[in-house]
Amino acid sequence: MRSTIAGITQQEDINFLLTNRIPRRLATRFMGWFSRIENPLVRDLSISMWRLFADLDLRDAERQNFRSLHDCFIRRLKAGARPVDADPALLVSPCDAIIGASGVVEAGQVLQVKGFPYPLRDLLGDDGWAKAHENGRYVTLRLTSSMYHHFHAPHDGRVESVTYISGDTWNVNPIALKRVERLFCRNERAVIRTRLAQGGHAVTLVPVAAILVASIRLSFLDATLDLREAGPRTIPCDIPVSKGEEMGWFEHGSTIILFVPASFSPHEALREGETIRAGQPLFRLPG
Repeated sequence: MRSTIAGITQQEDINFLLTNRIPRRLATRFMGWFSRIENPLVRDLSISMWRLFADLDLRDAERQNFRSLHDCFIRRLKAGARPVDADPALLVSPCDAIIGASGVVEAGQVLQVKGFPYPLRDLLGDDGWAKAHENGRYVTLRLTSSMYHHFHAPHDGRVESVTYISGDTWNVNPIALKRVERLFCRNERAVIRTRLAQGGHAVTLVPVAAILVASIRLSFLDATLDLREAGPRTIPCDIPVSKGEEMGWFEHGSTIILFVPASFSPHEALREGETIRAGQPLFRLPG
């Protein structure tokens, strides 16, 4: 059954129609309400339906009993399920993800997918900060709906500010990325500016929300940024974070785009299309 459904939904025209040509914001708000219903029948049927559309594996979950579908979405993992590479010369992935477009920021442009550039200033909402990342490196990390949805600090450092930018809720799967220009710049997102304790390097994380995902929880701020809030707005911070420490989570699956200085070099594990887990290396810091 699941393979039949997957065969239908992976047809590009059908997938794009089902996940984008619907009232996206309304569907997202409905899902936010529905997923929190704490009824055993609703919960069990919802998780069963989810399994039909996704490869949901709960074996590494901290617990197996969930109050609701939402409770399953934001599940925590067993201790030690995501070991963090402790080498101080390595910057690690903040999340479980499929590696998407990566490369160098050139002339203020970043690739969404091959042949689809977008202006970095439009993503970050700040021309000065975009210029600071000129010639730096980036990687796009796509979280699918069945993945672990928490994200973590890629290295020891401090969070200097968070800018919340309100927006749409386009799907962020590869089919939509090939069809919707500047998609990441259109969607709800947060720009998290950090500075590493080692070398004072500027590293930026941009969690991007998507359809059914318009709530980004930042645990270091004890704040929820969601679709109902106006933006942009910047929250100054001076908050220490340790490598591997939880920074927040998505309500469903989405994307994090990570920006590092030009002096960082890609780790051999950074290959487009590969799956990576939180805590595994992405970049090498300069020696």
